[in-house]
Amino acid sequence: MKLAPVKQAQAKLFNAPADKGLKSLTLATFKKDRSLTLERDGEGWLLVEDGFEKSRSPLPPGAAGKRMLKEAFKPVLGFDVDITLVVPSTPPHEVVLAQQYEANPASPQGNYEFTFENFIKGPSNQFAFAAAQAVAANPSGAYNPLFIYGGSGLGKTHLLTAIQTEIKRTHPDFVIMYVTCEQFTNELIAAIRAGSTEDFRMKYRVADLLLVDDIQFIAGKESTQEEFFHTFNSLHDAHKQIVIASDRPAKEIKSLEERLRTRFEWGLTADVQPPDFETRVAIVKRKAELLHLDLPEDVAEFIANHLKNNIRQLEGAVKKLNAYYMLEGIQPVISVAQNAIKDILNETQPVPVTIEKIIGEVSRTFNVSPADIRGTKRNANVASARRVAIYILREVTGMSMEEIGREFSGRDHSTIVYSLKTMERDMKNDQHLRETVSDIIKNVKA
Repeated sequence: MKLAPVKQAQAKLFNAPADKGLKSLTLATFKKDRSLTLERDGEGWLLVEDGFEKSRSPLPPGAAGKRMLKEAFKPVLGFDVDITLVVPSTPPHEVVLAQQYEANPASPQGNYEFTFENFIKGPSNQFAFAAAQAVAANPSGAYNPLFIYGGSGLGKTHLLTAIQTEIKRTHPDFVIMYVTCEQFTNELIAAIRAGSTEDFRMKYRVADLLLVDDIQFIAGKESTQEEFFHTFNSLHDAHKQIVIASDRPAKEIKSLEERLRTRFEWGLTADVQPPDFETRVAIVKRKAELLHLDLPEDVAEFIANHLKNNIRQLEGAVKKLNAYYMLEGIQPVISVAQNAIKDILNETQPVPVTIEKIIGEVSRTFNVSPADIRGTKRNANVASARRVAIYILREVTGMSMEEIGREFSGRDHSTIVYSLKTMERDMKNDQHLRETVSDIIKNVKA
């Protein structure tokens, strides 16, 4: 994201006693992969920078602390920020910041809590919302499992988090596990390599509530499916609640084992569709209200008319307008909204499928390391994974034989051609292989 040139922005942070102040506060975020937060630690604050890695550094008092904040803000914002630390005579019970902007519109951070109260209902999501509420009100007694599916950015994660929040409130003694399918797979792989699979199993099988997001990534991963099958059975037999979210119905996850597919359909399946115009307007207004942004009716309708298929985009547009107002004093009018929408659409284009993404997904599916796929090992499982990776690279990226060969330890043109012909032959005769390849391609493009 690029903002209009700004020389300075002012942020005022009100200090508070350690026992009354908030423990964590998102300060500012203007890139999808990075955020800045402050966390109180003892007598001082810690600056936490969240990206692919997390680093922590103490925030010294006075001018030294302000310099550290300025240095942290500069690479994220792209411009210098004046920091003013204000300690009022009567410290407030809250930590207040002039501007708050989350890294990921779908992430339950900041002042937009993923609760039932904050979920905007409409014809497109009413059934899924009602089902989620029923599960939260009566865990394992209403619908078990609950399987929610729909496209990206339509509120599935919001519903899962709302269920988690409500059950945690009403059943504080419950053991609640919330995990993405990718996290589950990676933990399993790590446990297998470390010889700690029993610990892994115990972690999930003691849960009273298990919520799994993006279950479609289980496609083709035989070890993960095997482990999840037994975890599912253990929890279901013990009358524990399971909630699953996916970008597609279970029947459309091609390489999903039939025994899992049938179990996913034991309870209730609910879909979430793109919101209609009225619902989109309501979402825009609610987001503006939560950000204390005075958004004119015509601007709200303009955004809703132009962003139709993704709630994250709607929320992102409002947050963009709020950023313009807070940092530059620019009022949210139609012309500004036009620019914000343009930026949002540019930012939310599908991420190009990289070589690393393809090889990473293949490695998780076949439970082999990316290094082995690229390397020279010839055992059956590694060789199969390598052929699949080569085939998908060719199909998805259109790379030349020579380019693909260089990615796989410098293999020559004839070797790549042989791998591709072998895959084409095997896929004709092996439905499971065809389905596995199809699911991997869907997942890397998601």
